[in-house]
Amino acid sequence: MIVAYGFANLLQSVAAARTTLHHTFDPGLLLRLAGHRTYLIGLGCQVVGFVFAFLARRDLPLFLVQASVAAGLGVTAVLGVVVLKWRLPAAELVLLVLLFGGITALVLSAEPAPSRQLGAAGLVGLVAALGVIAGSGFFAARLHGALGSVVLGSLAGMAFSAAAVAARPLASADSAEVFVRDPLLYLLIVHSVVGQLLLGLAMQRGSTTAAVAAMDAAGAVPAAIVGLLLLDDKIWPGREWLAGLGFLVTLAAVVGLTRYAEPQHHHATVRSREPALVGAGVLPAQAASSGPRSGTAASTSTPTGAVVGSTVAGRRRPITRS
Repeated sequence: MIVAYGFANLLQSVAAARTTLHHTFDPGLLLRLAGHRTYLIGLGCQVVGFVFAFLARRDLPLFLVQASVAAGLGVTAVLGVVVLKWRLPAAELVLLVLLFGGITALVLSAEPAPSRQLGAAGLVGLVAALGVIAGSGFFAARLHGALGSVVLGSLAGMAFSAAAVAARPLASADSAEVFVRDPLLYLLIVHSVVGQLLLGLAMQRGSTTAAVAAMDAAGAVPAAIVGLLLLDDKIWPGREWLAGLGFLVTLAAVVGLTRYAEPQHHHATVRSREPALVGAGVLPAQAASSGPRSGTAASTSTPTGAVVGSTVAGRRRPITRS
């Protein structure tokens, strides 16, 4: 599960960086992303991770499962080192150790138990949450920069958190017929689609770091609280402190890892584009000064690798940053 989400984080952020910037809460973004093979592979990894997480939620408390989902970023960092030749600073190595320690503490403190059913009030709450999240996303899509990343990432995390809350009791369905007829299934699907759209919008804004950190925090914390209060999630007696410490350490490590993953990802993306420019007879430094040309495209990037704009057929068109 953690490995699958790690692959998904890396591949989807790359695809979002290559997709035209969307300024509205438009489901068409998902169709555009689906045109990228990288995104589809990442989505496939996410589906695999989701299936494993769904099965885990049958008996394991949400605070453990959601923290494990967030820990996928640690796998992303390791993949970046192995596949993309990212550097591994000493601070990042410490964060990976802390992440492993936090998840271990959660595993030791979580008591397996089936979920309590939500009931009618819980269904109404999930429907209301869907309306609030989607409505907020409609207005938040107009935000740009780091603020847009944080707000949209937080809303995506809340949508995924609501999907996790729906999945916990749904995973205990006795038969396929009960599973298909349960309204929680359809609430889970809709919340997941809304969350995926919001995540795509967040990754297109000013900072993938802010988007991922906000999503992880907003996705793990509410689900953990709801699970403990309403779904009968259990902690082994006397280990409450271990669960709390493990949860906080895991989230802190995940947020810290985003700080190192983003700049290296940008650097690798920009470096991969430079040979294409050189092969076309245009040096990277010249791309910024070249004027609009019909039928050609040029892009400029800041020292951090953020793509500022492009010219297509003589017209400037904003593109995205991972």
